[in-house]
Amino acid sequence: MLLLECYIINQKTLYMQGFYDRNGKRCTLVRELDKTFTVDRSPLHILEDSIKCIGYDLKGAMASAKWILGEIHMPPVMINPIQSICVFSDKSAKNEDTIWFNPVHIVRTISYKKKTYIEFSNGITLILHCSVSSFNTKLQNAMQLRNLTTEMGKNPISMILDPSKRKPTRKNKK
Repeated sequence: MLLLECYIINQKTLYMQGFYDRNGKRCTLVRELDKTFTVDRSPLHILEDSIKCIGYDLKGAMASAKWILGEIHMPPVMINPIQSICVFSDKSAKNEDTIWFNPVHIVRTISYKKKTYIEFSNGITLILHCSVSSFNTKLQNAMQLRNLTTEMGKNPISMILDPSKRKPTRKNKK
């Protein structure tokens, strides 16, 4: 399998998952639309590297997501607002086997025997040991963050979030 030294999350990224290689080093399995490969960096390093490319950091991206969506548990992360690339995790980033998903490539989720079957835009299916409702909530949060961030960037009308309601309200610039 192809081994890369570094990787930047892009529009072809489906998901990525951390693992330990035979020497005990933290690496990442990356699945793109048309290929799968290993990166010699942890998923969190890949997230950090990808966000740094546009002049931000992971801590700030997570804080922004909570500001936009409210104080949700395990917020999604906007990787690149210019290209509308957002990712979300199936569990805490602290877990070794956390998977980071790009929501735009998820076509369908199906519940079967307390597991979630995820179908991607390229026809690949992945099975997770979690409830479909929990996964779909995270998917919905990621899509909402992606849509709101994209809207804020494109629309000349500024969007101001009312923290008490956690709903965006539009206010004309003067």
